[in-house]
Amino acid sequence: MAKQLLISLRITFILLLLVSGVYPLVVWGISQVAFKHQANGSLIRNAQGQVIGSELLAQGFTKPEYFHPRPSAAGNGYDPTASGGTNLGPTSDKLINGVHKKDLSPGKPDPADFDGVADLAKAYRTENGLAATTRVPVDAVTRSASGLDPQISPANAQIQVARVAKARGLSEEAIRGLIAENTSGRGLGVLGEPAVNVLKLNLALDAAKK
Repeated sequence: MAKQLLISLRITFILLLLVSGVYPLVVWGISQVAFKHQANGSLIRNAQGQVIGSELLAQGFTKPEYFHPRPSAAGNGYDPTASGGTNLGPTSDKLINGVHKKDLSPGKPDPADFDGVADLAKAYRTENGLAATTRVPVDAVTRSASGLDPQISPANAQIQVARVAKARGLSEEAIRGLIAENTSGRGLGVLGEPAVNVLKLNLALDAAKK
């Protein structure tokens, strides 16, 4: 009995050492050598070396001189500690038309208020100078499952070009060139759709000369 117990303890210790020690260290070492940028969060730094974001997480750009990400339901919006979507189905009236209640007091809207697709589409058309009947890309008016999708569709980016160009005093042609430079293709040539990383595009805009 004692012999069997000793054998069991030895096996447990060896497996603990391998699974909780050696294996994680090997994987960590390989990732640091072969995929250091990705393994450390795909962080983006400014010219001073300060971390200003990640390629993997959306940020809530709202100024007219920047490209805007898709809407977010993560916390109060773009909160990396509260990743999540709306969990509303495609036939939900709340998802389509939103919820709009009387303000609790001047300047204090009811926390139950919720902008639906119709509201988001109206705001998107207004900020980009589009006609009320203009069709807009679906990612411009829907929230992603995580609320932190860092990318938008090329169609979404192209619609925002005129606004950004006007705000920055740059030519639309120059901005379209930056979009092309920051557009990733399909994975392995067949998976997914082309996409534009909003943070990287906005940093390229800041670095562009008039």
